[in-house]
Amino acid sequence: MNIFNKIYCRAFQFSLWAAYPFLPYREPEMIDEGVEGIADILFDNNLSRPIVITDSTIYSLGLLDNLIAKLKSEGIKITIYKDVVANPTTKNVQDALDLYKKNSCDSIIGFGGGSSLDTAKALGARIAYPNKSLGKMKGILKVLRRIPLLIAIPTTSGTGSEATLAAVIVDSETRHKYAINSFPLIPRYAVLDWKVTKGLPKSITATTGMDALTHAVESYIGKSNHKKTKLDAKRATRLIFRHIETCFNDPGNERARLGMLKASYYAGCAFTRSYVGYVHAVAHSLGGEYNVPHGLANAIILPHVLEIYGSAISGKLKKLAVAAKLCSEDIPEDDAAKIFISRIKELNRSFGIPDKVKELRQEDIEKLSKHASREANPLYPVPILMSRKEMEKIYYRILEE
Repeated sequence: MNIFNKIYCRAFQFSLWAAYPFLPYREPEMIDEGVEGIADILFDNNLSRPIVITDSTIYSLGLLDNLIAKLKSEGIKITIYKDVVANPTTKNVQDALDLYKKNSCDSIIGFGGGSSLDTAKALGARIAYPNKSLGKMKGILKVLRRIPLLIAIPTTSGTGSEATLAAVIVDSETRHKYAINSFPLIPRYAVLDWKVTKGLPKSITATTGMDALTHAVESYIGKSNHKKTKLDAKRATRLIFRHIETCFNDPGNERARLGMLKASYYAGCAFTRSYVGYVHAVAHSLGGEYNVPHGLANAIILPHVLEIYGSAISGKLKKLAVAAKLCSEDIPEDDAAKIFISRIKELNRSFGIPDKVKELRQEDIEKLSKHASREANPLYPVPILMSRKEMEKIYYRILEE
């Protein structure tokens, strides 16, 4: 990246960092007792007609049954939209909006992984701005009006969407994936119910857990973190390394499941303030073009990008490694960083996560890197700035030969 672009990117990022104390960040109220109190939340806000946003798999597995039974027993009229896809689209949001209006709903419950929660947020944005397309809301602070009450119930321990101001959506026509980042999109409540995660397939447990780790790591190594975000990122990293393998091997372990849900929440609180980096930008381009699941893409890309950053992040990776009890304080920074990256690779291997993206085609790399660069620069305060051309080396690292 040339010097003028670097100056522009760093100036932009510094302005956001300096504005941090004055921006209306807030954290959702975390409720870790499960879904039993949701009816009271609705009644306390004089609401009684929520739309539940979820996907067909969650619905067919019966994960919603307990919530539906609880709400119906309290006389709450529920509308369910269950067609969210892995990388949610503008069509998903429009269909949910039509259903919301048809049934005179007054609140939103996002129930599922990041796709469902992001769809719920984007639905809120469309309700707040009925005459504006989602494409016109992409970027930063384009949604300023209050959205309907949003309750987030994550069924995976990874996206952190229950704590963030971001909704990531794919344009149904162009397949371009973009983020909408605005404070009103932060859910009012994050309900953590370990029971809805214990039936997850092992592959989802693994990739969403590594997604949470990516959030924590990218927020920590970036140049826009603060005392609070560093604390949350360290806390999330420690919880993930402590609990992710137990969740994978012992799905019904309550302590590990709740630990991973809290890790996802803390990582979400960290990156919604400090942002992410090139791992996410590349992952979003792969999700938009090939529908590669976001957590899987992040898990594959993360160790490659950390190695590319090299000594620029060794000190920060050492602090994360020490916090996660992967090494002691007396180990040199470069050695500690290698231990941290090696542990990520070990986890990926043990979970059956590959180190290449089989869908990636060499002829698409230029186009994908343009999308990734447009998303990341100047917004993401990455340790080392890369131009679009320089970002291509990330894709070549994950390209199957």
